[in-house]
Amino acid sequence: MSFFAYIVWNVDPVLLRLGPLQVRYYGILFALGFLIGYYLFRYFFKKEKVPLSELDKVFWYSILGAIIGARLGHVLFYEPDYYFSHPLEIFAIWHGGLASHGGAIGLLIALYLYSRKSFNKDYLYILDRMAIPTALAGSFIRLGNLFNSEIYGRPTELPWGFIFVRDGQTIPCHPTQIYEALAYLLIFIFLFYLYKKYNGNLPRGLAIGWMLLLTFLARFLIEFIKLPQVGFETNLINTIGLNMGQLLSLPFIIAGIWLIIKANKSKKLAIKTKKA
Repeated sequence: MSFFAYIVWNVDPVLLRLGPLQVRYYGILFALGFLIGYYLFRYFFKKEKVPLSELDKVFWYSILGAIIGARLGHVLFYEPDYYFSHPLEIFAIWHGGLASHGGAIGLLIALYLYSRKSFNKDYLYILDRMAIPTALAGSFIRLGNLFNSEIYGRPTELPWGFIFVRDGQTIPCHPTQIYEALAYLLIFIFLFYLYKKYNGNLPRGLAIGWMLLLTFLARFLIEFIKLPQVGFETNLINTIGLNMGQLLSLPFIIAGIWLIIKANKSKKLAIKTKKA
């Protein structure tokens, strides 16, 4: 391997230090995902003549559901023994530990609760529109993981391999954070295209179905070249060939396929009814 056949990654994850306060790239990118999501929802609601008073409600339900779900997902799925032995650490999210599968579950629950009090009480209507900015937010979050030098892949000889100096690596590894960020960005573009194609009148469940299928399928495939995040995953991989992230992705993939089929059936039925 030539000297220039890899990238040495030694970026300080902290952008700015103000005394004890640290402004991290991860936090900025995380917040940016929600901020852009807010303005995308504003665009959707204005286009569809939905009361803009709903914006703040859906925003707060979303952010609380995603953060609480992501934290509890990490606690329950990846390190339950540690956190049950140190329960106060569950609240110390600045120490790291957010699971995207838990975030997805938390978001789904929060939006269900919101839909029961929303302007039209249509759960799939909200999910279809939330699917679009969620894919983009996922891209930003993975870039945040890159700045934190975490959740990267196995050793590689490819010329774009990264040596994550801050995590003690001395050999190039797959920058799986970038792979996922690019995948989620493409999914966002596709979902926004779908929204424009139907001029905002999406068949119920179509966008959320595609988001779940494509996002978690990408996650499932990329996990094959990721390093295990916690110790027990090595045994899991040796036993069944899949890690925890892949196992947790399967229900979302199945749900996505079901929603797409259901949405396409309802679309065909609507076309037949219209012609009749």
